[in-house]
Amino acid sequence: MPKSKRNRPVTLSKTKKKPGLERKGKVVADIKDAVEHYANAYVFTYDNMRNQKLKDLREQLKASSRIFLAGKKVMQIALGRSPADEANTGLHKLSKFLQGDAGLFFTNLPRDDVERLFREFEEHDFARTGSIATETVELKEGPLEQFTHEMEPFLRKQGLPVRLNKGAVELVADHVVCEEGKPISPEAAQTLRLLGMQMATFRLYLVCRWSPDDFEIYKEGLAHLRADEADVSS
Repeated sequence: MPKSKRNRPVTLSKTKKKPGLERKGKVVADIKDAVEHYANAYVFTYDNMRNQKLKDLREQLKASSRIFLAGKKVMQIALGRSPADEANTGLHKLSKFLQGDAGLFFTNLPRDDVERLFREFEEHDFARTGSIATETVELKEGPLEQFTHEMEPFLRKQGLPVRLNKGAVELVADHVVCEEGKPISPEAAQTLRLLGMQMATFRLYLVCRWSPDDFEIYKEGLAHLRADEADVSS
């Protein structure tokens, strides 16, 4: 006899909140707390983000500042998108600049110190697949003395025309690893790393600054943010 569909057990326990919603709620709360504890807030953008290097910067500045990189809508909600819902007077002005690769920087440091910090911050690293080569790298025919014979099969997989000659790795023809202004392939990224060539630079750019009695836009950072937006949409 088929089971009745009328008398099904109903679970009365509460549905657990999704972890993602909890994280977003915490970010909103943390940003609102930062508004209360820091004198100035900045929107910034960046090139070639490196998480570990950003973590090091956070540690360096933890006594005076706090950095947020989260979903743009989450940060906008925390700040407020209009005068009616902003967390502090004028804060909604920051929200419209939270687009593309942008984050929030709250600090008690003087403006001059912040501007110098962002202007001078520069961390070099190896380029990743898809990033744009800053120079042309060409290997000339002949022995590659920096590589051991065990690496010959791996180098061939990266597209290098190599062979073993009396136990030494030898390039049998000139080979262009990457060309300036063009995207770096996965093989080129691996080869550049093997060659020790760091072609990526992690940089930060200020876009705008808010304080309770002032608001300022940085033209260079704004232009950089808009350029990144154009790259994404193209």
